Amino acid sequence: MSTKIVHFDSKTENPHFEDVYDVTPGDVHPVKNQVKLIDVRQPEEYVGELGHIPGAELIVLNTLPEHLEKIPKDQTVVFVCLAGGRSAKAAAFAKMNGFEHVYNMQGGMQLWNQLQLPVER
Repeated sequence: MSTKIVHFDSKTENPHFEDVYDVTPGDVHPVKNQVKLIDVRQPEEYVGELGHIPGAELIVLNTLPEHLEKIPKDQTVVFVCLAGGRSAKAAAFAKMNGFEHVYNMQGGMQLWNQLQLPVER
């Protein structure tokens, strides 16, 4: 099985979590079908005003430990939330549990919407 690893030009170190990298929505959008997108917000946020990225899977942050086995380790994973805080925690948690290719989407769905990138509700 081939690994599906995507490299991001916008990759920067997250200021709050060691070993976590942030990527911009503009960098995520063109490769969104090649990465595993995980939205860690609450269900009402996922379908709410800001919507979610088409194809993103909802795994609420506090349920992440029970769902880790569902997340592919051989694929690039991008965590998404409202503004980038919860998704950075999710990326840090995944890193601590042996995931290598995980990223936090900077600015979250707020920035995604500001950039007028496609959403589903």
